[in-house]
Amino acid sequence: MSSIKNYLSLIKFSHTIFAMPFALIGFFLGVKYDDLFWILPGVSKPIFTFSFSVMKGHYLVLFILVLLCMITARSAAMAFNRYLDRQFDAKNPRTAIREIPAGIISEKNALFFTILMCVLFIVCTYFINPICFYLSPVALFVILFYSYTKRFTFLCHLVLGVGLSLAPIGAYLAVTGVFAVLPILFSVAVVCWVSGFDIIFALQDEAFDKENNLYSIPAFVGTRKALNVSSLLHVLSAAAVIYAGFYGYFSWLYWVGTAVFCGMLIYQHAIVKPTDLSRVNIAFMTANGIASVVFAVFVLLDLFVK
Repeated sequence: MSSIKNYLSLIKFSHTIFAMPFALIGFFLGVKYDDLFWILPGVSKPIFTFSFSVMKGHYLVLFILVLLCMITARSAAMAFNRYLDRQFDAKNPRTAIREIPAGIISEKNALFFTILMCVLFIVCTYFINPICFYLSPVALFVILFYSYTKRFTFLCHLVLGVGLSLAPIGAYLAVTGVFAVLPILFSVAVVCWVSGFDIIFALQDEAFDKENNLYSIPAFVGTRKALNVSSLLHVLSAAAVIYAGFYGYFSWLYWVGTAVFCGMLIYQHAIVKPTDLSRVNIAFMTANGIASVVFAVFVLLDLFVK
């Protein structure tokens, strides 16, 4: 039992709360589209359709497979990140207590766990539909490649955002076999949202990154300008969510969720100041956790209750 707990800690399983709600949005958008009683014009306009068959009607099986894909892909990404950063983590007082530098999980086991999660992810996509299976290596490349980016580009935050943004598109594709505009708009929102709050989180390591030649926006432009960049990204995220609401002709329930989402974006910038980073973790975990969960709840209510 303690081993399971250690691996859950290694991959920060609680952080699944960020991308999982958007995966659920993508999945249930797909269910509505696939069932042919979907009334949002934004979803009924596919921009590219694959001829592959999907498991229509077997939504419970698909739902479980999508959840497994989310869990295994994110677990692989986090474990690989911890494996690759183990030497830096050991030198950083904030991260020295992590499982690998602390000797709780060996390097070999962390790498094996990463490979296992990658294999399980690919296997799950195989049972969804061919296009998800064919695109699975691309998805893995994106989410694993992020771990290298801090070594050569300050745009690493955007790569992380792109990795998490695959959730709504992938879940929608799993059900429909179609790329449509509305799930892509949600993915754009995720890119900007995640990139923005990752910059805030990276403020904690600005000095360490500079000392160790690691790249991040705080290390590149400083705390104040980094917060400005984060604010801009969050404005763009809010704009994507708002535009998606109009594009998809959502009801008032959607707009309640949007108000909470945007409110949490404003809140985290209100409590994190260039001269006071003491509440970075509250902004990172609490505000963004509330933003994603509450927004997803109201989107799903809009889809199935109105």
